[in-house]
Amino acid sequence: MEPATASQLAELIAPLRERPEASAVLSDVDGTLAPIVQDPGAAAVPDDAREVLAALAERYGLVGCLSGRGALEARRIVGLSELAYAGNHGFELLAPGEDAPALDSSVQGREGLAQEFAKGLDAAGLAEVGVRREDKGPIQAFHWRGATDEAAARTRAEQIAELAKAQGLVPRWGRMVLEVRPVAGVDKGSAAVRLLEEASARNAFYGGDDVTDLDAFRALGSMRGSGLLDAAVCVGIQSDEGPAEISERADVVVVGPHEYLEVLRALL
Repeated sequence: MEPATASQLAELIAPLRERPEASAVLSDVDGTLAPIVQDPGAAAVPDDAREVLAALAERYGLVGCLSGRGALEARRIVGLSELAYAGNHGFELLAPGEDAPALDSSVQGREGLAQEFAKGLDAAGLAEVGVRREDKGPIQAFHWRGATDEAAARTRAEQIAELAKAQGLVPRWGRMVLEVRPVAGVDKGSAAVRLLEEASARNAFYGGDDVTDLDAFRALGSMRGSGLLDAAVCVGIQSDEGPAEISERADVVVVGPHEYLEVLRALL
């Protein structure tokens, strides 16, 4: 899809601008609001983007961030407590101003399965090929960004995915990351639906750049098709690492977080 013109964008977001109190603005974090960096711990939402998010939160019925990171970590990176956060791809929901996130009920009794699986892997062997484990509680992530031999690291991640499936766990892929999850059916799409229903939103906007954001795209499209939403706008952030489907399934396509910020400004 070609990038939308200013007039096309204005037409798409008009229903949200006309009824902000009944509209929701949802965004991925890494690669969407915050630029991708070599060290994930150094990621941060720029000050100008934070200011726009704060202004949106004052005007719109719901402003939220959906992230593969833990909800508290996502809030730290964004820097705004007045937003809603869905962490670990929807396994956690952190309401505005709350101190701790709530875990999705489907995980009950399976909270530690992925963690136990990860502990049983050869940590030294993973480090040797440049695969880093991230302990995210119910989800375990394996990263290889910056590995000397990315192909070898990816091969090792594929082996981990097969082992996980054999043990009844759910592997999901992202940008240079494999996640092992305890259950299926919980993702950014299911999180978006919960947030939208709780906010009684009639219009929704979502921006994302990775495979897991496609779940949210599909959820918004399904809600619009079934009449649960009057309008839904999906914005795809193009990148060299992102999947082609992001551009193919988006209503609006931009390049990088800097262009995405201009779309958010248009909502104001």
